[in-house]
Parts: sequence; C-alpha cells; structure tokens
Amino acid sequence: MQNPFTYGQPVSPDRFVGRRSEIQAAFDQIYNRSNLALWGGPAMGKTSFLEFLASPQVWQKYGQDPSQAVIVLLSCESIQPFTASGFWQEVLSLIQEELHSEPDLQEQIETLLNQGKATTRGMRQVLKQLRKRHKFLLLLVDDYDWALRENPHYTHADMETFVNECRSIAYQSLERRYLSMIVASLRPLNELGPALNPNSSPWYNHYLFQSLKPFTDRDIDQLMAGMPITPELRGLIREIAGGHPALLQIVGSLLYRELKTGKVPDAQAFVQDFEGITRPIFETIWKRCSQVEQALLILMALFKLDSRLHHNKHFNLRGIEVIFIQNQRELTNLVERGVITKQNQQGMMISHQDLLFTSSIMERWLIQELWQTNNPLLEDRQKVFLNLLSHSQAHQVTEAIKWISQHQEKVQTALPWVSKVSGVFPLTSNGSKP
Repeated sequence: MQNPFTYGQPVSPDRFVGRRSEIQAAFDQIYNRSNLALWGGPAMGKTSFLEFLASPQVWQKYGQDPSQAVIVLLSCESIQPFTASGFWQEVLSLIQEELHSEPDLQEQIETLLNQGKATTRGMRQVLKQLRKRHKFLLLLVDDYDWALRENPHYTHADMETFVNECRSIAYQSLERRYLSMIVASLRPLNELGPALNPNSSPWYNHYLFQSLKPFTDRDIDQLMAGMPITPELRGLIREIAGGHPALLQIVGSLLYRELKTGKVPDAQAFVQDFEGITRPIFETIWKRCSQVEQALLILMALFKLDSRLHHNKHFNLRGIEVIFIQNQRELTNLVERGVITKQNQQGMMISHQDLLFTSSIMERWLIQELWQTNNPLLEDRQKVFLNLLSHSQAHQVTEAIKWISQHQEKVQTALPWVSKVSGVFPLTSNGSKP
C-alpha cells in the first residue's frame, strides 16, 4: 500500500475528510444558484475543498445531479499578470473544454474568444445558452486574492470595475439564475480589495462567507484511521499539528514511512525531519500576518516561555499583558485563521492565559527565530512595539528577547516537545506495520 498522506498537492476527493458543515453550506449555495466566499490561512485546504466540489462522484454522494452543471475550476494566481480580460478569457476557454457534447456552443465561445469578447457581456451570452440546454455554470475560483491586488497591468480602477462586474453578473443580471460562484482567499473579502463606496452596496455582499478552520479531534481521528498508534502519540500529533491539515498530512506521512519499515523511529530524527519540512509553512503563516498580529504572537511566545521558566530567568513582562486586552480584534482574527487557539470558549474577552499556539511547533519556531542575532524579524517589529507599548514596556520586551538569545540552553529545555516525542516512541504497542 502506498503512503496515503499527501503534502505539496491538493488531497484527492477520496482522501478528503471533515468539513461536513462547510460542504453542506457549499451545496446549499450551489442548489440555490447563489455564491460562497471561502477563506482560510495558508495550507488550510482551500484548493482541496474546491477540487472536492468539482468531483462528479462527490455530487452523487450528496444527492446532486452533476449532469446539470458545467463545472469550471481555475486559479487567479495562474493568470500572470492578472487582468480582468485574462480572467474571463480563461473562464470561457475552460467552459469550452467542458462542453464535449455541445459542439455548436463550443463554436460560439470560440467566436467570442477570437473577437476579443472575453468580457462579462460575453459571459452573459454563454449563460443564456446554458439556460437553453437546462444547464448552469459552477465557477470555482481559487487564489482570489490575486484579483484583489494591483499590478502594473491592473490598476485600482480596473479592480473596482472587475469586482463590481462580478457582482452584477452573479447578483443583478437575469443570468444569475444559471451561475453559482465560489471563491477562495486567504482572508475574508471584506479585508481585501477596493474600499467600499458609501453610495453603493458592498462589492462582496452577494457572497455567503465561510471560513475553513483547523480540523476537529473527530476529523483528526478520521484522517489517522488505520494507523496503529498509541493514544499518547495521538495526543502528541494533536499538539504539534494542532488540527492544521497540512501539518497533519506531514506528520502522518512521516509516521507511515517509519511504520512501513517496521523499525522503531528515532525520536531526534523525527523531530528534525518534521521541523525541516514544516518551516516553510510557518514562515508563510508569519508573512501573512499583519505587523500588529506578528507583535502579538511574539508577546504570546514570550509569555508562554515566561510561565515555563518560572524563576529560572532574569526578565520581567509584568504589566505588558494589557496589550492583549487592547487588541481583541487582531487576536480574534488569529483565532479565526487557526494560527492560535482560544481555550476558554465561554467569555467574550480574550486574555493571554486563554491562548495557545495551534501548533506547539510554531511557538518553538518563533522562539528560535527570536534568539538569532540581528534578526530582521525583531528589527521590523521595533516600531510596532513602540506604537503598541510605552517606551519602558518596549524596553522590557527587548531585554526579554536579549536574555533568551543569551541563554538558549535554558530556553531549549523549556520547549520540551522533543522529550515528549521520545516518551511516546515506540509508536505501537505491538510493533506491527500498517
């Protein structure tokens, strides 16, 4: 049996797990010929979700008739440089490819493309033709962020025109009855794209917003089903991967590889392999955070380290915890994107004691980044700290970071997940292979 875990590619529909509520929401919108704006952090499974929706077998499983739909999936990132005309040209070309049993409509689309009519007007003509054939278009658009940022060939005015044309065709035109549009982005649409016009409706108000959050314990158990591992190791997997789909695929792949050989895994080698493979994910998550969010993550990591070191340290963060109360919106954004987790779900206010990094490895990565000499990660945050904190408080943070840089051995012992890995190996109680 081949390794069933996937990293670096979308998960195939037959290996897709979880997301039941999100899938139902998507099919509800499709059934009503309405629209969905899917969003989630890096490697949270957005592309896998769209490919899942594009599968005819999935439609049949959910009691839908795929023969009525012309399903088109494209990525805005693949249109380089992104332009509105390039987008509609790609959409029309992909529709043409899907119409195997409609050669006359394929010819009409070819004419539109050759005449340079790859526009929303051309799209309306195609939707009218689909109506006559008792069909509709399901347009699945990945990496929609690329359509919501300017480039030398795509001005702010071009962007405003594009998003308003999308709203017009999907919400205001008669042809909307034959179109369902699902877009995926890294952040909610209301945080992206052009500013709102006070004299008109928001350009994104025809979408139902749906976030992709980390996997639940039930999802993780489903993903790891069939792996002969101990409850202790399952707990460790939840701690280091934190429900993040890509991290779970990586840890599952590494464990499966070791189990397949029949050897007892080496804990240190496992740690090094996992950290090496996941580093780009954490770097991407970090870069996608705002400067204020990054500052809060640094402070979170310092407070967590402070609690583990107890009296075995020489820095003081007293009084700085108020910064978390003052930046509730940013903390909520980090929770919604699955970067951190709120332990106490009861209260409305988020305190630093309630928060954990979704993956303990990201916390470890961040501390290791901080103790590097002349780290630009810290230098870039100095001005942000001064905006968020008083000069004396900013000095406290700087001194704390200096201390951990000078006492790396003490800090390393306070990040003990390596010893936890050693404690749960060997993986199985009977040494069996998968």
